Amino acid sequence: MTGILPTESPAAGTSTSPRLGELAALFFKLGVISFGGPASHIAMIEAEIVRKRGWVSNQQFLDMLGASNLIPGPTSTELAITTGFVRAGWPGLWVAGACFISPAALITGVFAWAYVRFGSLPQTASVLVGIKPAVIAVIAIAVWRLARTAAKNVELALLGILGLFAFFLGANPLLVLFGGGLVGMLARRFPRSHGVDSTLLLVRREGFLLSSFRISALAAATSIGAIAVRPSIARIGIFFLKLGAVLYGGGYVLLAFLQHGLVQQNGWLTQRQLLDAVAIGQFTPGPVFSTATFIGYLLGGVPGAAVATVGIFLPSFFYVALLAPVLFRLRQSPWISAFLDAVNICAVSLMIGVTFRLGMDAMRGWGAWVIGAVSLGVLLRWKVSPAWIVLGGGIAGLVLAAIP
Repeated sequence: MTGILPTESPAAGTSTSPRLGELAALFFKLGVISFGGPASHIAMIEAEIVRKRGWVSNQQFLDMLGASNLIPGPTSTELAITTGFVRAGWPGLWVAGACFISPAALITGVFAWAYVRFGSLPQTASVLVGIKPAVIAVIAIAVWRLARTAAKNVELALLGILGLFAFFLGANPLLVLFGGGLVGMLARRFPRSHGVDSTLLLVRREGFLLSSFRISALAAATSIGAIAVRPSIARIGIFFLKLGAVLYGGGYVLLAFLQHGLVQQNGWLTQRQLLDAVAIGQFTPGPVFSTATFIGYLLGGVPGAAVATVGIFLPSFFYVALLAPVLFRLRQSPWISAFLDAVNICAVSLMIGVTFRLGMDAMRGWGAWVIGAVSLGVLLRWKVSPAWIVLGGGIAGLVLAAIP
């Protein structure tokens, strides 16, 4: 298999300065125009670095994408960071990642300022009322497609259902992900050839795991009723740093962790504020993780936005640098493969649970149902960028608000 990293420094025999300039220009451009979520970002990166510029081969790109999928954090952002490392070494790693992230963070920061400054105006409220059901439709389509891919067999489908039950019991999302991954990996030790039904064993093991989830739910319930306190800048930074370090499954799983940590556990945001943050994150280009910038601004102004953004993205840089050389070899292990399959289906379970809860808040009134249904129909029928769906939802919210 072709390796994803260069065997010698890119500086050998040539200056890295032109390459750094190329990386900065390319990924800043992509950060500005890359609407449509991770799948769209990955397609744009592939078109630029494989077909247009020839920086890597098709096989190298697949290796890079596989490595990005195997480590925590936003896949498309980590693909950009890996491209920078392959092209220009350590300086390229930081330049490509920062240039891809910064446009989304800046745009989201402006939206956060406008939300705080003008959020109470009827016009702004109408736009958000229209955006929210459109965002729910976008997420629902993405979750459906991911679920069809992740549920590879009956055992994994069952694991996903039990993971969803655990989510509604109030379990910590991290426990759902890695607990489910461990169960999926252990299930490989009991093949059907020994006369033991692995599905039954999976149910029994999951029953034990659900008992642990119930204990976690009781612990979480004690914190839900706590009085909301404005967090310090340090606490905001630590929260998002921890989130970026453990978040597996991409931008949509981020919603589950935010809902648990910010709404349920700490009480820093209301459910409605979280949905507004998600709507802005969907509306702006670049990584969905830029939602952290919006939330950080709500919690702590400009300093809060800065530490939240740095905190959630920083681990991705280190994961790429440390793990990319070996991750594509780890995929060949049946144990790691089983673990990843189980984690993927549990990640989908978390996304389904969060989409349901956010939908309960968003789908209020006949107008919201109409916008949601139309958005869903358009996404199913045509290949339309989610950004246009979200923009159309906002316009529809304004139009419906003007109807007496």
